[in-house]
Amino acid sequence: METRYTLWYSPALGRDMACKSWGHGGRPVLYIPCQDGHYYDFENFGMADVWAPFIDSGRVTVFAIDTMDSETWSAKSGNPYLRIRRHEQWIRYITDEVVPYIRTVCRERGWETDPGVMAFGASLGATHAVNLFFRFPKLFDSLLALSGLYNADYGFDGYMDDLVYLNSPLHYLPNMPLNHEYISLYNQHHGVVCTGQGPWEIPDSTRALHQALSDRGIEVWVDYWGYDVAHDWDWWFKQVQYFVPQLLEAEGR
Repeated sequence: METRYTLWYSPALGRDMACKSWGHGGRPVLYIPCQDGHYYDFENFGMADVWAPFIDSGRVTVFAIDTMDSETWSAKSGNPYLRIRRHEQWIRYITDEVVPYIRTVCRERGWETDPGVMAFGASLGATHAVNLFFRFPKLFDSLLALSGLYNADYGFDGYMDDLVYLNSPLHYLPNMPLNHEYISLYNQHHGVVCTGQGPWEIPDSTRALHQALSDRGIEVWVDYWGYDVAHDWDWWFKQVQYFVPQLLEAEGR
């Protein structure tokens, strides 16, 4: 499996940030680690092995980055005004630095047009992936979100301002006008949001997202797995094995 490690100074974050990729071609996938996670979690927790059939066959290349959760969503004792602004810097790092880097790699491999990126994550990584997919549909055209929470209250405990709102899908999606241009974009894309209903899962957040999407006519596959399905890596492995082939087939890849 071809891998590439890259480190660059991020103007958005004012610090060095690492990115590692696995693969030699195909659709680009951005992996957002779980809460407080790092790029190497994709490999260290065994997710690279689960994606290996799609990577080795040239159908996808996965790019993994670090989170900033320890300074933002997890830093509950900090000032929420400052924390959400730090989080927004991380969002800009992704949109203004990571996605252009991914597209540069794709052009080196012969892509004639800039590709959309699949956002993928589990737990808080799914929270961020869903937010990227719905905030930036011109950059992210595919989604696999497993066991996420979709209300920013989880990180900001009821504090609300314009940036919290913009990073809380369960706030901005229900208020999206029915004629918003993004809705037609969403419906040209392919997304999966999945949750179990067993230990440590919070399926009500997914149900609320499902309702918000249905109310706006947004076609995303929302799936609920059984009461034995826990918030844990073993189940996320099974969900990747189940959903990724169907996403790639729907995209003609």
